Amino acid sequence: MGDYNDRVGTPGEAAREEAKLPGLPQLTRSTIAMILAGGRGERLAQLTDWRCKPSVPFGGKFRIIDFTLSNCVNSGIRRIGVLTQYKAQSLIRHVQRGWSSLDGRLGEFVELLPAQQRVHTGWYQGTADAVFQNLDILRRYQARFVLVLAGDHVYKMDYSRMLADHVTRKADVTVGATEVPVASASAYGVMSVDGDLRVSAFAEKPRDPTPVPGNPGLALASMGIYIFNASFLDEHLVRDAADSASSHDFGKDLLPDLVGRGCRVFAHSFRDSCVNMSEGRAYWRDVGTVDAYWEANMELAKITPDLNLYDRDWPTWTYQAQLPPAKFVFDDESRRGAAIDSMVSGGCVISGSTVRRSILFSDVRVHSYCQIEDSVILPNVEIDRHATIRRAVIDKHCRIQQGVRIGVDHDEDRGRYHVTPHGITLVTPEMLGQRVHNAP
Repeated sequence: MGDYNDRVGTPGEAAREEAKLPGLPQLTRSTIAMILAGGRGERLAQLTDWRCKPSVPFGGKFRIIDFTLSNCVNSGIRRIGVLTQYKAQSLIRHVQRGWSSLDGRLGEFVELLPAQQRVHTGWYQGTADAVFQNLDILRRYQARFVLVLAGDHVYKMDYSRMLADHVTRKADVTVGATEVPVASASAYGVMSVDGDLRVSAFAEKPRDPTPVPGNPGLALASMGIYIFNASFLDEHLVRDAADSASSHDFGKDLLPDLVGRGCRVFAHSFRDSCVNMSEGRAYWRDVGTVDAYWEANMELAKITPDLNLYDRDWPTWTYQAQLPPAKFVFDDESRRGAAIDSMVSGGCVISGSTVRRSILFSDVRVHSYCQIEDSVILPNVEIDRHATIRRAVIDKHCRIQQGVRIGVDHDEDRGRYHVTPHGITLVTPEMLGQRVHNAP
């Protein structure tokens, strides 16, 4: 692993070389993607009471899973299975509305694959078991490669570059890898690699992560992105399913076992396939906590955010309702409709109030004399007059009553709302005593 930084070189250099390989479209057409979208997302607290993590709104108009799905389509991978399980209705509806445009006549699809007890009488027992229970589908489509993805991260990546790397190295498995601070690396699978990026050790969520040699502050983490040769994956999923001691998880069981068996497992540097670089840094976010979710959204309101949502060469696709433009009304000294350093989506009306450094999703209504700062306001929220909201996340369909203060006094907030360790206040309709139909 000592040569890792030297091997990666200039960000994107290896990716440009890989992109020159002949037959890249044939490689992507020979690939099927399996997106793991069944997680509970418990660390997002009440944001996932009614929806799974991949279905959580993000960035003003998207869902988290839209980034993974868009990466697939933009990379030329158009045979996609979405494996759902917990609280999936919101996700199912979103995928059906927003991702049904692929042409089945050309063998393109985004197919929902809920836990159906196809193999045994139980839900998906782990990430590897989720794919194992759908092996008959993989066999039916006769793919050469299987791309396994997490559906709950925010990033832009050209999977075709990683696929080219996989083929060039004659790998059995290729693992997407990125450097993370050692202090937070215990939340990931951590790898050690040799000078050729072959994985020599893989530990899932280790207590004492191994740092990158020469850089004790960083560890090489798995992104939850794997490319398998299809026949190889089939063989080892069947073997893992028969192992009663296994928890049937890619990171905990399958990958450490494959490395231990001497299989050709390689790491692929995210910097070689990232299509969203900012000052030499590859953008990738695990928005798994309310604090991380709030921070990632707040970054988008900066003058030059690290995540470029305005990139027409690598667009992020989604479902969106046909809504009128955002509207700002009144221009009196004490009653001026304005938004500064903010993102405001279609259907919003800001009536005589001031919004600063905030993200307003679709159909948010802000009545007069309100002050909203450093907040994430999800769709279909209505905020009555004289409300003050600071450093908060307001869930869909909330009706904030007149004069309410949120994020001003944390002791007061804790009696009614959820306040995170970093002082972000999360508000849901249930906390307000409001019953909401169609809440996801």
